[in-house]
Amino acid sequence: MTNYYSCKIDELANYTGKEVTLAGWLNRLRSGGKVLFLMLRDGSGVCQCIVEKEKIDPELFDELKHLGQESSLQLTGIVRAEERSVGGYEIAVSGAKVFCKSKDFPITPKAHGVEFLMKHRHLHLRSQRQWAINRIRHTVISAVRNFFNDNGFTLIDTPIFTTAAGEGEQTLFGVDYFDEKLHLSQTGQLYLETAAMSHGKVYCFGPTFRAEKSKTRRHLTEFWMVEPEVAWITLEELLSLAENFVCSIVSTVLEKNRNELDILGSDIESLEKIKGPFYRLTYCEAVEILKGEKTVEFMAAQLEGFLSREKRLKEKLKELTENQESAKKQWQKDKIATELNEINIELGELARKIENNPKHAKLAKDFVWGKDLGGSDETIISLMHDKPIFVTHYPKQVKAFYMKANKDDAKVVDNFDMLAPAGFGEIIGGSMREENYDALMERINEHGYNPQDYSWYLDLRKFGSAPHGGFGLGIERTIAWITGEKHIRQCIAYPRMMDKVYI
Repeated sequence: MTNYYSCKIDELANYTGKEVTLAGWLNRLRSGGKVLFLMLRDGSGVCQCIVEKEKIDPELFDELKHLGQESSLQLTGIVRAEERSVGGYEIAVSGAKVFCKSKDFPITPKAHGVEFLMKHRHLHLRSQRQWAINRIRHTVISAVRNFFNDNGFTLIDTPIFTTAAGEGEQTLFGVDYFDEKLHLSQTGQLYLETAAMSHGKVYCFGPTFRAEKSKTRRHLTEFWMVEPEVAWITLEELLSLAENFVCSIVSTVLEKNRNELDILGSDIESLEKIKGPFYRLTYCEAVEILKGEKTVEFMAAQLEGFLSREKRLKEKLKELTENQESAKKQWQKDKIATELNEINIELGELARKIENNPKHAKLAKDFVWGKDLGGSDETIISLMHDKPIFVTHYPKQVKAFYMKANKDDAKVVDNFDMLAPAGFGEIIGGSMREENYDALMERINEHGYNPQDYSWYLDLRKFGSAPHGGFGLGIERTIAWITGEKHIRQCIAYPRMMDKVYI
């Protein structure tokens, strides 16, 4: 075996009946006496490799038999179709070479808690679930770039170190920059607007930082965001751009990552329905929904569903516990342990939902016009719809200083949030930008900002100002929605959260 590999696992369909060499890592091993079943992963997929004792050197068979999880090795053998195997193909091994024998790999098939897995994130990334999520993340990022590159946008790299707040000073991370006080970027938008006056259609894409003291499943202190900005656009055109953009991302993932979506148990049928037009609500209409009788009935039905699901899971938990006690083989015990862990996790989530349901129902009923929509409000609205929802024209008092006031109602701005369905909430926020110098200066003063910090931004309103608007899409929130992942900490390789930074 002179090559490290001759093909990848996801290419095996092209080599049926032929000899290939695979290089990868041992995902798990099962011994059947004179036959070994090695599950090999190589980054492109997983393949069952069958080693028969009588067909290879006895010493090599013994060496393979005692390999630990995540040992690295190279296997050579004949490819054969087998519909019962993962991926539909397997290898009849004729030769092998071990590179690194792994011993006592800490992440075993048994159940592990979130804290443990996050502390071992550098190893947990090898798990099938994290592999699938990161493959989908790759596709999402590629789809983002392709959409804008193919539609006449120019990429502009905006700075990470900034001098001015874009989304409120209370969520700025301060940085000591050679004895000068700067901040980590909350958004590239303000800088991007300058480029829109040069190129017309631009976008930036990179890490974003918010010192928001939130521990919810939707929040990270460091996340990735893509932000397009367009000159000579209307609010309706901006909504169409966002709609086409999201449809493009979802369709690309469905095309390229159906296998990964299956691994994650994602709701593929619902994703296939993500086509325009999306639902459209004004903020006032959203408030009416929250305070209406329909929401009362919806929340009551949801609580009933939670309680019913909890009862069924507890019965299943009892059954599996009894089966685990009577299981004779370790692999059976490990399989049941994994199922038990998944059920306990879901029961914990259900307990939280059961506890919060009455609170969220009351918050909705008591909602007061003028407040921003909270996470629970967005969840309720998005659960009531099977496609994304645009909520437009929020009260000016709860939105950023740069958003343009509506010409027919100065109390609201020409903005929108896009809420992903199935309870995932906001994934996009955008608006038309105030292009009038005096109106923008008034808003800066209302927010208590120093106009000197925005002198360059105000210049845009003095020299050739034009109608323009844009939005920002959070990558991790979008991935969480597409995959069905309950916490966005799983949607980036190394999450940064308010209360924990593991590695």
